[in-house]
Amino acid sequence: MKNPQNPFITVGYAGPKWFCDRKEETKSLLQSIENGLSVTLTSIRRIGKTGLIRHTLSQLPKSHIGIYLDIQPAENLNDFLNIMATAMINCLPEKSKPGKVIWDFIKKLRPVVSFEYLSGLPQVTIDPQPGNPEPDIEALLRFLDSQPNKIVIAIDEFQQILNFPEKNVDAWLRSKIQQLTNVTFIFAGSQQHLMLQLFSSPSKPFYRSTQFMKLNKIGNTEYRNFIGQLFRQGNREISEEVSDQILQWANHHTYYVQLLCSCLYSTGEPIITRELWQLEAMKLIKETETVFFNYRELLTNSQWTLLKALGTENKIFNPTSNDFLQKYHLGTSATVIQGLKALIKKELVYKDYDENGKTFYSVYDLLFQRWIQNYSSNL
Repeated sequence: MKNPQNPFITVGYAGPKWFCDRKEETKSLLQSIENGLSVTLTSIRRIGKTGLIRHTLSQLPKSHIGIYLDIQPAENLNDFLNIMATAMINCLPEKSKPGKVIWDFIKKLRPVVSFEYLSGLPQVTIDPQPGNPEPDIEALLRFLDSQPNKIVIAIDEFQQILNFPEKNVDAWLRSKIQQLTNVTFIFAGSQQHLMLQLFSSPSKPFYRSTQFMKLNKIGNTEYRNFIGQLFRQGNREISEEVSDQILQWANHHTYYVQLLCSCLYSTGEPIITRELWQLEAMKLIKETETVFFNYRELLTNSQWTLLKALGTENKIFNPTSNDFLQKYHLGTSATVIQGLKALIKKELVYKDYDENGKTFYSVYDLLFQRWIQNYSSNL
């Protein structure tokens, strides 16, 4: 991998040098893989789930092959097939022995191979005959299962299969996966309620078929040290106090920490001060303001009022309490319950649990939250 010009990565995975902590989580995933156990990995969006998966796959022993596929764009099983085939041919160089074996097998399915415009990586499109992708998906799985290397398949945003038009995709996929003896899986997803529905409901085919891991935010000390190290390597200074301020403002949310630090690094300033990070944070908020106004256009008045209230409060443990309803003029508890369902479905709000198991609701977009907290009186 090439060294990035800016060490604060906001998209993808650039290597272990630019990956913060997650030692225990990586160790746990590797141990599960070594023992042939599949894992269900859940988290809220943008706290490093995909980075952890890619980091884990990069740490696999040489006897293993890791394949990563993100099925968020998939709308049906045919899309799933194409994403899987593409991931397979990109996981290893074509000229390597296992890579050549994979390419030779994929070619038997008569694919159309194109190249992604920006990355230059090959993409596969398979036209299944007679319009049924299930036999080809099964063939890919059986092929991987027959390889001398241990295979690890990480499927990101796995809950997307619930939106496929084909019936009982989870049952069909489970029936094929449970026949495999040489393949382990990481099923990852950011819509935690749907992932729990898939893997913890006794009526679902994937019930208790995996180990569970919930990814939480990175600890303050580890992240502070990481931030300081990367700035020092770029001949820039940042105090522990300023690092802590950034972490507090970003609520320890990986994406927003990385985004703000990336902007600060790009300024080229030799010393990162409180005034500088606050200026860059305000720029980020203002640059995204159009998106926030669009939220208002997409929501009903009651949903918009509820979203503003949630943004103002950070976390809400009892959204139907009289105090909360009256403080923000939210109407009845029934209105709030309906509003929460709509906001969760639109992925503007998420439901989670604190360290004591108490349920809370919070706004997904931290920049929106900070915008609301700064300008709510004008909205």
